[in-house]
Amino acid sequence: MQKPSVLFVNRVYPPSRGATGRVLRDLAHAFARDGWEVTVLTSGASSSEVMDGPVRVKRVKASGKKALSAYFWVWVKLLVAALFMPKHKMIVTLTDPPMLVVAGRILARIKGSSHIHWCHDLYPDILPVLGLKISSKVMSFLKGMSRRAMKSCDRVVVVGRCMAKHLAFTGLDMSKVTIIPNWPDLELTARASMTSGVPIRVKAAANANLDGKSLRPKNPFFVDESPKFRVLYAGNLGRAHPISTILDAAALLMPDHPEIEFVFVGDGVGYERIAQERARRGLDNIRLLPAQPLSRLKELMESGDVHLISMKHEAAGMLVPSKLYAALAAGRPCILIGPDHTETARVIREYGAGRVVAQGHARQLASEILSFRTDGDKWFAAQVGANRAGEDYAPNRSISSWIKNARDTIRYRVA
Repeated sequence: MQKPSVLFVNRVYPPSRGATGRVLRDLAHAFARDGWEVTVLTSGASSSEVMDGPVRVKRVKASGKKALSAYFWVWVKLLVAALFMPKHKMIVTLTDPPMLVVAGRILARIKGSSHIHWCHDLYPDILPVLGLKISSKVMSFLKGMSRRAMKSCDRVVVVGRCMAKHLAFTGLDMSKVTIIPNWPDLELTARASMTSGVPIRVKAAANANLDGKSLRPKNPFFVDESPKFRVLYAGNLGRAHPISTILDAAALLMPDHPEIEFVFVGDGVGYERIAQERARRGLDNIRLLPAQPLSRLKELMESGDVHLISMKHEAAGMLVPSKLYAALAAGRPCILIGPDHTETARVIREYGAGRVVAQGHARQLASEILSFRTDGDKWFAAQVGANRAGEDYAPNRSISSWIKNARDTIRYRVA
């Protein structure tokens, strides 16, 4: 019996950095283990075709610049390359570059393939949120193209309930929509050691009321001369992830609580701004680190006592930050600085895994961080919630749901 074949199309794929590329690689390998013939069409510094284990990876040469013109040309190159490739039973488009669903619609029609669109970021809706000035006529044209392409899909996979709700308001047939959450790096899913049901990862500074008990990780990321309570932000700092409220909270806490340290890990324009603000405002309680290798990811994520997730209010329903799942996999309380009617906020509240603070409310954010620092019972309760959520949002659940939906889509199309 011939293997079903699938072509995944996305601008990034490891070793190139990017959250969509990371989960794509996990899914592509899972499809291969399930008996599919898997090809990934992506971009790189040069054209190439290599095997990533059982997955064939074809790259088109494209600029790594993050500009609309660069995105447009990589979109064209991916479409042209796919048109010259053999037919695949199924095509799966992601959302990098924007409007890739339209290319998928063209390919599916010409090739006679099934088409699933994996919607990580909702384009073009999110473009104004990212600060791009687009006329109403152009936006209306792009939305029309995007929605027609989505309506032609056999299935649209979204990463959160808020995104499904947003699409429902646009008139998309909800019977075609499946909600499958993203997942953390597989390196994080080797759960922390457990003793009597309590994760072994608690600092004395964070839990001064625990009868003097100090439980530390076996391989700490930081070696402190004096205990620190770390507030961690790890990952992308794009235009949809404002940092002003976090910086203001750090300024409020610095005079009286120097043991609370804000750690930002990553690179890019957002990190340059943090460095400038740290120097301008004398924020000695902020530490900046470059992006870390996967070999240190688990220790890094477990080094944070509280994880921060930042999101613009206007981005609700248009994206779901993947930082949430990394924090839950590490079993850490989370604070979302952003809208409360989003998938991230719902998960945090449903599991009691942290708090939600609106953008601009720096005093409330500082108060929530300080309460986690001083109230061990509150910190433990949120950690228990984070661990429960981490188990429910484990990679195998989402990946299994993905494969089931893909096979059902093919069977439905044949029938």
